[in-house]
Amino acid sequence: MFDLKKYTSANIKNDILSGLVVAVALVPEAIAFSFIAGVSPVVGLYTAFILGLITSLIGGKPGMISGATGAVAIVLVGLGIEATALLEAQGASREAIAMGVLHYILLATVVAGIIQISIGALKLGKFIRLVPTPAIHGFVNGLAIVIGTAQFKFFEGQGYMMYVLVFVTMAIMYLLPKVTKAVPAGLVAIVVITLGVYFTKAETLLLSGLDDMSKYAGQLPSFGIPEYIFSLDAIIMVLPYAVIVALVGIIESLLTLSVLDELSNTRGSANKECIAQGTGNITCGFFGGMAGCAMIGQSIINYTSGGIGRLSSFVAAVGLIILVVSMSGVLNAIPVAVLVGIMFMVSIGTFEWSSFSRLTRMPRTDAFVMVAVTVITVVEDLAIAVIAGVIISALAFAWKHARIFARVHTEADGTRVYELDGPLFFGSATTFADNFDIPNDPPKVVIDFKDARVMDSSGVEAIDAITKKYEDAGKNLLLRHLSADCKAILKKAGPHCAYEEDDPTYKVAYNY
Repeated sequence: MFDLKKYTSANIKNDILSGLVVAVALVPEAIAFSFIAGVSPVVGLYTAFILGLITSLIGGKPGMISGATGAVAIVLVGLGIEATALLEAQGASREAIAMGVLHYILLATVVAGIIQISIGALKLGKFIRLVPTPAIHGFVNGLAIVIGTAQFKFFEGQGYMMYVLVFVTMAIMYLLPKVTKAVPAGLVAIVVITLGVYFTKAETLLLSGLDDMSKYAGQLPSFGIPEYIFSLDAIIMVLPYAVIVALVGIIESLLTLSVLDELSNTRGSANKECIAQGTGNITCGFFGGMAGCAMIGQSIINYTSGGIGRLSSFVAAVGLIILVVSMSGVLNAIPVAVLVGIMFMVSIGTFEWSSFSRLTRMPRTDAFVMVAVTVITVVEDLAIAVIAGVIISALAFAWKHARIFARVHTEADGTRVYELDGPLFFGSATTFADNFDIPNDPPKVVIDFKDARVMDSSGVEAIDAITKKYEDAGKNLLLRHLSADCKAILKKAGPHCAYEEDDPTYKVAYNY
């Protein structure tokens, strides 16, 4: 919640003005993502208000903006198609199909919210740390490209004025902060361009050309229970989509949190954000909104405009619903070009330009991960890109460490000692035996694990296997510096283990 003690008059002003900019910027995207999901624009607008309001109050990062997003909307498309086919088979009318699809989406939203709260309550949000930095940079770059290219469709059928206004907006966004940061450049651009178009009667696409906002005047979200919430068949049908929605929402939200952590040099709470996202999505499901998550574009707009407190995201959510409900005429008059220009500047600001110089200096695997995640984010979606990045990085890490080395020396009494160095796990277990020269070793051999660590059952089995080979060769083997947990698992090698005072105490990942 708000910590008023930390607020100054400057913070309050910046948060309020920044929140107003974000409120306006949320409108076209909420409408666009509603169209993608196949529902009324007001559904996406309600999502931006409800989810944005709840996460502003209890989210894991002050100033983060949440609402309807493309990554989640794309998942709901599949659910809409399946629900439509089911309702058509039942002979439902067109109106009944539209309402039925909405209720299936609302049910999936509620189930996804429950899953997200469970993830946060079990404190699983910390696993976002497993996403490597190159994957995060790739995600940011891919998202910047998606944000930028998503604006191209607004130029279709437009004249030169559209290009002029976009250029002027971008110029204001770039130059004004160099003069003063007292007022957010985005808000100045919206006011100046809107007034200019209004008084000059310039021919350009207005927000009313995308959707007449006046028809939503006075419509506040109202409570309603999704129609199929007590139907086991319906829950089973939406469950796969709900799981994907929950995971996509969590991944995008926590990656956004990570990006904002870097911008603000502060750390947010991943688990708290999971619970806030889940609570917001459940509320959306009962108040006519579809599932959503954190929005990196709007969050960066908020931060770069000076909105770093909870008040900014609170104002954005409340400002949005006020605009929709009571100031629809003002919204209708805003040129689409100014919003496109703002999003272009967000795209430019989001892109990790320094990653180009890093490509030549970073390891090849890291460079490949960053490029792969960028491409997959653009071509497919965020969830697939991030999962692919984690898998590629994990495989590269396993390959890099899939070797355990041995320093060999012979003691005065003729005993040969193998001092191992490195992790012994499934990746290095296959080459473990290559370190030993069993036929030419003396009758007494010591394998010292002081600088090695047995990670999993594959490593345990490799120790048993090498022990059996020395037994078959009739040679006396001694194993030093294995943990008690590892010794307890060993079968063949157990009797050959020495018990030292400085034995390590780590556990072995093993299926007991």
